[in-house]
Amino acid sequence: MTSDLPIFRADQVGSLLRPEALLEARRAHAAGSLPDAALRDLEDEAIRAVVRMQEDVGLPVVTDGEFRRGTYSDAFTTQDISGISVEMTEDQGWSASQKHGHRTARRIPKVVDRIEWTGGANARDFAFVQGLTSRVAKATLPGPAYVHYRSGRENISREAYPDLDNFWADMVTAYHKEMASLAEAGCRWLQIDETSLVKLGDERARALLKDRGDDWRDLLRIYVEVINAVVRGAPSTMKIGIHICRSQDPSWQANVSYGPIAHELFNDLDVGTYFLEFDDERAGGFEPLGAVPPGKQIVLGLVSSKRPQVEDLSFLKGRIEEAAKFLALDQLSISPQCGFSTSATSAVKLTHDQQRAKLARVVEAAKNVWGSVQT
Repeated sequence: MTSDLPIFRADQVGSLLRPEALLEARRAHAAGSLPDAALRDLEDEAIRAVVRMQEDVGLPVVTDGEFRRGTYSDAFTTQDISGISVEMTEDQGWSASQKHGHRTARRIPKVVDRIEWTGGANARDFAFVQGLTSRVAKATLPGPAYVHYRSGRENISREAYPDLDNFWADMVTAYHKEMASLAEAGCRWLQIDETSLVKLGDERARALLKDRGDDWRDLLRIYVEVINAVVRGAPSTMKIGIHICRSQDPSWQANVSYGPIAHELFNDLDVGTYFLEFDDERAGGFEPLGAVPPGKQIVLGLVSSKRPQVEDLSFLKGRIEEAAKFLALDQLSISPQCGFSTSATSAVKLTHDQQRAKLARVVEAAKNVWGSVQT
């Protein structure tokens, strides 16, 4: 990749708190009382306002807040590809494992037919936000392992895919077409949100995978290979970063550090920038950063999008100094630990003022430590 983008010392994960007026509009649209065009007009208005907010706090990278999505994964499960039917499980949202004390996902992307790219919607959405700003606009997509991890072989049609190699090949091809479409719309900074990798280090998740017939070691190898295949197809003008996410819900996803998968994560993945959560004890210490090779960038997710208190500047500087004991300061940046609203309605109840203050604190910390928000 030959992207000419700078290193962003202050960055963000992407999703932002939806205004209440937009949530009301989405409910009306779902009920059939608001037409598609009227909803899009309201989305446009909300996106214009949130882009101005990001510019005002000094972020060098802006997003549309994922305001057109119900959840982060919509961008490449219900939109821009065919062959996937999203199904919901128990009313409580999760099913509990009696053996392992862990929960499984409510939202299951079932593969019901061959996966094909049907795209253009994400590119059109991106072109709108890029047209609002002179800053770098970032697009986000769920990672290619998302569907397989959540669905398992049981929920991938054997009629469509008697051989899983063909499933992976179709998935990679769809990503290549999607990235080409985004690049044509002007996208130079793409973030892949991969929620599956970190769970492979969690003993409970490993036990659940074993129960369904998957060995976590095999999945780690396959997922890394697939992500690398996706990245190899990126346009030369596009920079790829990967966000390794545990979810906003503290009792869901992984309760483990990056240590168990650090070598594969940092050395086998052909990705140059990693967005990593380091806002609480679930993420563990900074020791795994010692496995990061030269030339790769780690964006430290130190500012919590789960707690309303705005982090002190001195606290953030101290955390960055701790991380720099294991990785050169020049290979570090700062961001919030996750998006502020993983889905339209499941955000932690921060206020918009608190969100703004936290993003401003990210910018302040970057300027204080590195002298600029980009270098």
